[in-house]
Amino acid sequence: MPADVVYIVRHGLTDWNAEARLQGQAETDLNAIGRAQAAANGRRLAGLIRDPALFDFVASPMRRTRQTAELIRGAMGLPPQAYRTEPRLIEVHFGDWQGFTLAELEARRPGCTAERDADKWHFLPPGPGAESYRMLAARVRPWLEELARPTVCVTHGGIIRSIFHLVENMPAAEAGAMPVPQDRVLEMRGGRLTWL
Repeated sequence: MPADVVYIVRHGLTDWNAEARLQGQAETDLNAIGRAQAAANGRRLAGLIRDPALFDFVASPMRRTRQTAELIRGAMGLPPQAYRTEPRLIEVHFGDWQGFTLAELEARRPGCTAERDADKWHFLPPGPGAESYRMLAARVRPWLEELARPTVCVTHGGIIRSIFHLVENMPAAEAGAMPVPQDRVLEMRGGRLTWL
């Protein structure tokens, strides 16, 4: 990968995150904790990046990631809206399951989450537009391969799981189940991923 370093940040906490509700491509907003997380990550990046002008700033086009990107840039002393969006960084689509918790889905149709529990990486939720994590990784791979300069990327938990699978060959089952913090920065350098 030509880019020397890429810093990847998950969007800050939303109320749906706090409720363990499947967000996917549904639009939600950061809550107060999420706004504080984004600003703190911006301050962390300000300490890591000597010359922000060398970096491409890119975010998923979803509202919660754009809010996070703007808070990060503001905390870095940069114009908040001077970044671009990348559709390939949008979160995995949960189809008809978006907006529900797993407990709510089970209450409506007992046993419906068993297939997902057995193989989260390959599971395809019901409904139009739904994606598996395997499909998501296929969407993210070309973006990773095209990285040509130092980058700050604001995206989603599913994208970060895909990046671990693609960059470090993390087994699919492990990547699909890994927790993704919202209050840390992920550094990608020399083919290695490190939480800062």
